[in-house]
Amino acid sequence: MKTVICGGSGFIGKALSSFWLNQGHEVIIIGRNLPTAKSSDFKLQYYTWDQFNAHPELLEGTDALVNLAGASLSQRWTSKGKEAIISSRMITVSNVAKLISALKQKPAVVVQASAVAIYGTSLVATFDETSPETVNDFPSSVVQKWETAADKISGVRLVKLRVSVVLGNDGGAFPMMRLPYKLGVGGRIGTGRQWMSWIHIDDIIRLIDFCVNTPSICGPVNASAPEPVTNDEFGRTVASVYHRPHWFPVPTFLMKGVLGELSLIILEGQRVIPVKALEHGFQYTYNTLKEALRELKDNS
Repeated sequence: MKTVICGGSGFIGKALSSFWLNQGHEVIIIGRNLPTAKSSDFKLQYYTWDQFNAHPELLEGTDALVNLAGASLSQRWTSKGKEAIISSRMITVSNVAKLISALKQKPAVVVQASAVAIYGTSLVATFDETSPETVNDFPSSVVQKWETAADKISGVRLVKLRVSVVLGNDGGAFPMMRLPYKLGVGGRIGTGRQWMSWIHIDDIIRLIDFCVNTPSICGPVNASAPEPVTNDEFGRTVASVYHRPHWFPVPTFLMKGVLGELSLIILEGQRVIPVKALEHGFQYTYNTLKEALRELKDNS
C-alpha cells in the first residue's frame, strides 16, 4: 500500500509512519520543510508542499492520505496563537483538497484529523457521531471550521477522525498530565467532574489503519476509547498505577490564572463514545484507562 501522511513529524504522525513501515507499506510524508537527516528506509520518502503543488503527479497511485497537520492547541491562546491554530489547519486542508482534485488516479480514502471539541462541553450529556455540532468556545469553533474546509475534499471517501486526548509516552498531553503525580502533588483539577475522553496511542494508530481498510466507514469517526472518565477518575487511576497520592486539588481560578483561556481544555470536557468504530467491529487493545496506563508505565 502506498500511503501519504501530512503532519508525519508529529506525535501521532511518527507513530503511524512507523506502524505502516513495519507492515511493509510505502510511506510519503509531506511537510513545509524536508528533514535535515535523510531516511535510511527506502520505503520512506519526504516531500514539501511546494514540490507537490508543482508536481501533483508524484502522488498518482496513492492508496490513502492521512492529514494530521495543524498547530498545537497547547499554547497560550493569544490573538497570534489563535490565528496560527486556525490558519495552519485551513491551509493544509485546502492544500489536500487542491492536491486530490489534481490527481487523475485519486486515493481510495482521505482520513482528515478533527477533534471531539466539535460537540461542545457538558457535564451530563453523552456524545456520539450523530450528536449535533455545538460551537460555544474557541476549540469547538476551530473544529467546525476545520471540518467545513475538509468537506471540499471531493471525489474520495472522506473520514473525519474526531480525536480525543491521545495517551502516549513520546508526546501529546500525557507526560505533563502525569508529572504532578510523579512529583507527589497530583489531584483533581477544578471540580474533577469534567469528562475526559481518551485513547491509547496504539489504538488510534490501529483505528486509522482500520478506517483506511474498511470501505464502509466514512464521515465522522470518534477516536476515543469506549470508557471515558472524569478528571477525578483519571487522577485516581494515574495515582493507583504509579503508586502516588491523589490529594492536591488544583483550584479553577489558579488554572485560569496560569493558562488563561487555554484552561478550557482542562476545566471542561465531553463524554464521547466511539459508536461508529464499535459498530464496524473495531477491537480496542486498551478499553479501560487502567489497562492503558499500565502499558504506558511498563514501557516508559
